[in-house]
Amino acid sequence: MIVDSHCHLNILPEDKVGSVEEVITKAAELGVERILCVAINPGQWDEVLALADKYDSVFAAIGVHPCEDKEVIVSDEELIKAASHPKVIAIGEVGLDYFHFEDDAAKEGGMDWQHDRFKQHIRIAKQLGKPLIIHTRHSTPDCLSLLESEGADSVGGIMHCFVEDLATAERAMQIGFYISFSGIVTFKNAKEIKSVATVLPLDRILVETDSPYLAPMPFRGKTNQPGYTRYVVEEIAKLKELPFETVAKATTENFNRLFKINS
Repeated sequence: MIVDSHCHLNILPEDKVGSVEEVITKAAELGVERILCVAINPGQWDEVLALADKYDSVFAAIGVHPCEDKEVIVSDEELIKAASHPKVIAIGEVGLDYFHFEDDAAKEGGMDWQHDRFKQHIRIAKQLGKPLIIHTRHSTPDCLSLLESEGADSVGGIMHCFVEDLATAERAMQIGFYISFSGIVTFKNAKEIKSVATVLPLDRILVETDSPYLAPMPFRGKTNQPGYTRYVVEEIAKLKELPFETVAKATTENFNRLFKINS
């Protein structure tokens, strides 16, 4: 079994990849038998929960993405209610993103609203005992510092779509986070990410698509879908000089361990 630890089933374009049911069937044919569908704003929560309810192979994550406008505010009660659904296994994706808010990031205190949102999600994750799914862009030192200072090590989680260096991966692992590689690791020019994937311990790695984005080779530039997680596993197996089955089994066991799912 392969697990896609991060995708957005609810926004896959049906005209390009078919219905959700067809996408899930194709994924299973490629060996991807478990999928974590991630909501990025309150408007998506119900759709993601509906998919998790409908399909046994689909789990859900609930959160507010850092790129959502500062006006998007949810109460603790709203977040707790949605995240208490039995198939919600993670809080996220959440984190910090300074890339899309360069003007704010240049001002002292200009990103306080993102920090407050992030702290809220960490607090709720700890309250519910559910791991976090982390998005970080041009903000990684602050992101890791907040995870450390807010006690996120008590729940751990995933550094989603990892594109950072080895030192960052090691720091994240020290506070209980797994490193998830997307289709980017298959790109020819992704030398640093390939080098990180090569040396990281296999028991701390996860795989994902982030579909419909970031399709791996040989589908780069096309619409991504959960079944393509297989090609991420193939690349990591190649980099580590391990059998495909070994990487598939290990990354699935890592996912099940993090989210306390019976295999």
